[in-house]
Amino acid sequence: MKKHVILVLIILGIQIVTYAQPDRWQQRVKYVMSINMNVQTNQFTGKQKLEYSNNSPDTLSRVFYHLYFNAFQPGSMMDVRSRRQGTIIVGRGQDWDQRIRDRIQNLKPDEIGYQKIISLKMNGRPQEFKVDETILEVRLDKPILPRSKVVFDMEFEAQVPLQVRRSGRDNPTSKVRYSMSQWYPKLCEYDYEGWHPTPYVGREFYGVWGDFDVSISIDRKYILGGTGYLQNPNQIGYGYEDAGARVTRPAGEKLTWHFIAPNVHDFMWAADPDYIHVSRKLKDSLTIRVLYKPTNATAKQWEDLLDMAEKALPYIEKTFGAYPYRQFSFIHGGDGGMEYPMATLCIGPGAALHEWMHSWYYGMLGTNESLYPWMDEGFTQYAEERISAWLNNSHGFAQANNYAGYYSLVKSGREEPLTTHADHYNTNAAYGSAAYSKGSVFLEQLGYIVSAQVRDKILLEYYRLWRFKHPNAADFIRVAEKVSDMKLDWYKEYWVNSTKTIDYSIDSLWEEGGKTKIRLSRIGLMPMPIDLQLTFKDGSKELHYIPMNLMYGEKPIEDSTITRKTYEPWKWTSSTYTVETNRKLADFTIVEIDPSQRMADVERKNNRLELKW
Repeated sequence: MKKHVILVLIILGIQIVTYAQPDRWQQRVKYVMSINMNVQTNQFTGKQKLEYSNNSPDTLSRVFYHLYFNAFQPGSMMDVRSRRQGTIIVGRGQDWDQRIRDRIQNLKPDEIGYQKIISLKMNGRPQEFKVDETILEVRLDKPILPRSKVVFDMEFEAQVPLQVRRSGRDNPTSKVRYSMSQWYPKLCEYDYEGWHPTPYVGREFYGVWGDFDVSISIDRKYILGGTGYLQNPNQIGYGYEDAGARVTRPAGEKLTWHFIAPNVHDFMWAADPDYIHVSRKLKDSLTIRVLYKPTNATAKQWEDLLDMAEKALPYIEKTFGAYPYRQFSFIHGGDGGMEYPMATLCIGPGAALHEWMHSWYYGMLGTNESLYPWMDEGFTQYAEERISAWLNNSHGFAQANNYAGYYSLVKSGREEPLTTHADHYNTNAAYGSAAYSKGSVFLEQLGYIVSAQVRDKILLEYYRLWRFKHPNAADFIRVAEKVSDMKLDWYKEYWVNSTKTIDYSIDSLWEEGGKTKIRLSRIGLMPMPIDLQLTFKDGSKELHYIPMNLMYGEKPIEDSTITRKTYEPWKWTSSTYTVETNRKLADFTIVEIDPSQRMADVERKNNRLELKW
């Protein structure tokens, strides 16, 4: 009997854990790569051994790789689209990406980027493949069965493009020699929706988590930084050596830098002979590194990042979840700011905090950024503004710039739904405002709906349940519903799947039967719950809270110093709603919808009425 009870308890425990931890299978990779870099020709050769675990229930008859460098060739999809954007006028200028413009079409043969596959084998057998610009398609001679492993061996050669878009060489602003992102043939992601062989046209990425073992042979004068942990620091030096250790570099014109990186979905590195490398151990399990050239910012500005990171980390981990790796590097290079596991490329220190916060939403949660760019860029933008306000002890509205960006997008008439593929936005301007501004407003406005305190619990639970699992928008909403005990699918449908806007107004006030009544009007097509605050001549205030019927719940009281009256839910089909108070109309000084300004009402002029008697 006792054994039977124990067995039942074990089964129940497994069921509880399964319920608590979403069980979405993940493919797995293990890369072992060695490359030999020629800094005179800007070319390198590479060998890649890739162990691929098919953890899906599907049989795979083909696989796909990304060949990102092939985008930097005249006539490529990136080139053609960028030149097309230059024909669109947005505001006072052309819509093209200023970092690319029409320059790709003018690259000479020794300036283009390319990745050429010399040979490819699976389990020792040569495989047929074809290259479609930035995608390599491999038709397998034998399928990969469910829950099995295969090993791919590849030889390739590549040239680093002169045009810098995330990756590239000789950035004209930073003067950094090599920004090596998207530099190797990278296996495409296969998930519950199938393969994702997304051509490299403009932006955003999606990758398979796994382990990387990378050896880079390069001119011995070059200093490297990037993803992973250096395995031979005392042979390399340059600030990586163990405390008190003597650096003993092997003879020869080159050094081989050996890195390992566990549980990441990409690997980036950068190199320059004039990098200055400083570091600080924030705790036993984490070292922050900064590698920079004092070309477009001072040494102090770069090295102040160590102070920023040390001060911000406790707040970041308390608010957004723990950072799981043993290092993070802020590296000078790239073309603005671009996030990678354990490191970021920054044109200057001003972009550093934003890129660091990508470690959570790009690095650990890893949504498909082509389909959900707002869940990475928007959530990261929200986090950056919130942390900046905390660092600066600012008590203003931290997300004000993001709301302004969203309002500007609405007024432009160019808004497209957040469900639009990142590369398929008609304008770069609309993409930027949608992914960054509207995406960040999504989180701040969620705090208006469920309360800021509950929203913060949602963020931590989302991190706990979904890190390293590639969540989508529906996954986030389900976490939010469980934590808040509300229905929130309507919020996703309106805010993400449509371009409908919020607009509520104060319609009229009058006295009737010894009470003052206030009628509110819904003008916009997106319904919301309403906070209506009444302020009186004696300085007292009342909050009249109207849930929206699709919520099937109400948010907890956020400010206990103000009396709150809660009403029956406002049905989204009704255009007006009337509330009442026992106070005389002559006592009123201010009537205001959403005094916190967290509800993204596109016409705030009709939200506030000042009564001057």
